[in-house]
Amino acid sequence: MTKFLPSASIIYALLLFAFLPANGHADERPNIVFLMTDDQSTYSMGCYGNDDVQTPNLDRLAKAGIVFDRHYATTAICMASRATVMTGMYEYKTGCNFMHGHMLHSTWKNSYPMLLREAGYTTAFAGKFGFETKATRDDKQALPLPANDFDRWGGGPGQTSYQTKKNKSMSAYAKEFPHSTMSYGAFGRDFIDDSAAAKKPFCLSISFKAPHKPATPDKRFNDVYAGKKFRKPKNFGREAGKHFSAQSKTDRQYERFYSWNYADKYDEVMAKYHQQIHGVDAAVGMIVEAIEKAGVADNTIIIYTSDNGFLCGSHGYGSKVLPYEESSRVPLIVYDPRSQNSHKSIRCESLTGLIDIAPTVLNIAEIPAPENIDGRNLLDLYADPSATIHDDLVLINVWGQPSTHGLTVVTQDTKYIYWGYGGDGMSPTEELYDLHHDSAEMTNLASRSASEPTLRAMRQKYDDHVARWNTKAVPYNGYQPYGKIFDRNTDWQQKEKLYPQPTDLK
Repeated sequence: MTKFLPSASIIYALLLFAFLPANGHADERPNIVFLMTDDQSTYSMGCYGNDDVQTPNLDRLAKAGIVFDRHYATTAICMASRATVMTGMYEYKTGCNFMHGHMLHSTWKNSYPMLLREAGYTTAFAGKFGFETKATRDDKQALPLPANDFDRWGGGPGQTSYQTKKNKSMSAYAKEFPHSTMSYGAFGRDFIDDSAAAKKPFCLSISFKAPHKPATPDKRFNDVYAGKKFRKPKNFGREAGKHFSAQSKTDRQYERFYSWNYADKYDEVMAKYHQQIHGVDAAVGMIVEAIEKAGVADNTIIIYTSDNGFLCGSHGYGSKVLPYEESSRVPLIVYDPRSQNSHKSIRCESLTGLIDIAPTVLNIAEIPAPENIDGRNLLDLYADPSATIHDDLVLINVWGQPSTHGLTVVTQDTKYIYWGYGGDGMSPTEELYDLHHDSAEMTNLASRSASEPTLRAMRQKYDDHVARWNTKAVPYNGYQPYGKIFDRNTDWQQKEKLYPQPTDLK
């Protein structure tokens, strides 16, 4: 007899029925507020050890919740990173990034906003959505942004604008909050007020544009860092990057150390950068206040992170994309008011990544995670900050100049980078860092005989991830060739022919 297996739509319909109020009792699943910035480094916040900055609301949130110190963007560029956040999958499974292509709508259907709404949550999104979807792999035209997939929409296409009036879905806030950062705070405030009154669980997702370039701080905060002198990190400048690979110096991240004025106008550049984050801090304060005033503070979980970090002159680089700490490691604060570990100023050193956001949100909402997901539940670490949810994570770059494409494996204490590009006079190169003793990545241990056992172990982890890429990568948008391109045992002459051309990326 054929065994009957219910479809996904039937399963979620049953879940929705299960969560409907019964006997007059309201649905008591927690509310969820997910807040994400764009290009925010960890050294932009007081709770991450920078005394030069003012982030009072975020610092209070950090004391109330748990701060994660080893949290990574598994792809350090916004389009791919946002797709990972929504789905809990590595980039090669979402098939989504600049130069590659859009996410398939079938993948989007298993994103956390879609699954939460199907299961009875009231959902809202505001800010930079960051990617598009298409119906089939062969479609050249993207579908409209999924405004109708949310109960309230304040999102926008592309990079959006710092001028609220230019963001069509947010125009109602333009008069009171002409800068977009504060308008998103107001959007969140109003959605929380309305949702709390309806007595249904809600999920608010806000994606701030700040502090993404072009640097455009809110003028209301001009006095915060006026005339301020900022301490430079100990790995600042070109001298601190001489040991990095030649491949890492071939794209715009390298020239931006000078073109973005880190070399000669550091204080001025960083004042604008930190002022933008101070604006985000004010918007977060507005949202937290709304949660408290609405009477739902005891049942609302807040998650705060960034889509990638930022190289503000460290090692003589600017921007992001590369697998170095300032670019790939990002802030993460989680606050769960229901937990006995809250309000203890706890920090967690366990390895986590942006692939963990979607499964965590789904777990909070009591929804099963899709089978193909790569992330894990962060609340397991909230309950036991000494626990482990990942032995390692893979950091991906298949954007920009082919010479900078690479795969990196990071563990609790170690990072292994393999630069496989061998053209233009370069040779494949390895970098190995002891993050426990050298978080600034100042010493490449790959060529030291004492590091050989660690190097062998990290190579094996790397090879295992390449094998998974070969098995799991989507068969479109130019991802499959990288299973060979990243193979350490394939020679350059074979790899050189495999790099996808723009016409192949569809």
